[in-house]
Amino acid sequence: MKIVTVIGARPQFIKAAAVSRKLEQHCDEVIVHTGQHYDANMSELFFEELHIPKPKYNLGVGSGSHARQTAEMLVGIEDILIKEAPDYLMVYGDTNSTLAGALAASKIHIPVIHVEAGLRSFNMAMPEEQNRILTDHISNLLFCSTDASIENLSNEGITKGIYRIGDVMCDAVLYYSREIDKKAREQYFEELHYIFGKREKVDRWYLSTVHRAENTDSVEKVRTVLKAFESFDAPVILPAHPRTCKMIEQINEEQHLQNTICVEPIGYLEMLYFTKNSVKVVTDSGGLQKEAYILNTPCVTLREQTEWVETLNGNHNALAHIDEADILDKVNNTVISKEKANYYGAGDAAEKLVKVIMEEA
Repeated sequence: MKIVTVIGARPQFIKAAAVSRKLEQHCDEVIVHTGQHYDANMSELFFEELHIPKPKYNLGVGSGSHARQTAEMLVGIEDILIKEAPDYLMVYGDTNSTLAGALAASKIHIPVIHVEAGLRSFNMAMPEEQNRILTDHISNLLFCSTDASIENLSNEGITKGIYRIGDVMCDAVLYYSREIDKKAREQYFEELHYIFGKREKVDRWYLSTVHRAENTDSVEKVRTVLKAFESFDAPVILPAHPRTCKMIEQINEEQHLQNTICVEPIGYLEMLYFTKNSVKVVTDSGGLQKEAYILNTPCVTLREQTEWVETLNGNHNALAHIDEADILDKVNNTVISKEKANYYGAGDAAEKLVKVIMEEA
C-alpha cells in the first residue's frame, strides 16, 4: 500500500512523527511538505529532532494570502498524486495544507484520510474552521480524538468512516516527553536565541505563543497582551512567530519590556520542556492548549472559543479576551480542579489508526 502524506506546519510535523513510526512497518509512505512553514527553525529542525523521514517532495509554497497559498498547493499536490498514484492521501488538522491536499485528492478520486477530524470552534471567521469543515466533508476515513468530535460530525450528517482512536498528538507528547528529562535545565536555556536583550536563566516562568491572525492583526492587540505579561509574577518566555516578531520588537523599543523573554522559534523538545515546567501556558495555539493539558500544566487561551472543549473542564484551560484585566484575572484567579480526565488516550492512537487503515485496505 502507498500513502501520500501532506504536511506543512509545525503541529502536523509532530503528529506525522507519531503516525509515520507505525506506518513504516506496513506500507510505503510518501511525505509531501508544502512549505507552509518555510523557516528552517520551523520545519527542518522538527524533521531532524523527531526523526521524521525527509519529505520526498517540498513544494516551497511559503507565505501568501489564503487563496494564493491554497491554489499553489493544489497544483503541486495534484501533480504529485498523479505521478505517485497512491491508495490514500492523508492530511492532519486544519491548515491550508490540509484543505489543499484533501481537495486535490478528492477531485481525482483518491480516498482521503483526515487525522484529527470533527474539531469545531463554531467560529466560521477562522480560516482553520473553514478548512476543518470542508476537509471532513470530502474525507473517506475520519479519525477523531474525542467523543465531542464524533458528535460534531454526526450533527453535520457525517456518519460513515468515523473512528475514535484518541489523539496522535498525545502519542507524541508522551513519547518525546521522556527525552526532555535527559537534559539539564541550563542546556535548554543555552539553546534559546534571544530576539532582544539577554536574560539570565530563571527558576519560574510562564510560556506563551501568540500567532493567530485574529490576535496579530493589529499592534494594539499585541501591545495589550504584552502589557499584561509585564504584570505576571514571573517572566514570560515567548517564542515569536514571524508574524508577530516585528511587532514585538517595535513595542519593545517603545516600552522596553522587562518581563518578556522574547526568543526565536524553538524545537519541539525545548517546547515540551518549557511547557511541562512552566507556571502556566498563555497561548492562542490549539496544539499548545492540548499539550499543556496532557502535561498537567494550567493554560489560559487568548481566544473567544476553543476547539479543544474538553480542556475547559475543571478550568484546566480558561478562555480570555484580548483585554489586560481579563488576561490577568484568568491567569491569577482561575481555580483549577484537582481532578483531570484522560480525554486524549493512552499514547496508542497511531497504532489504532494504522490498524484501521490496514483493515480497510
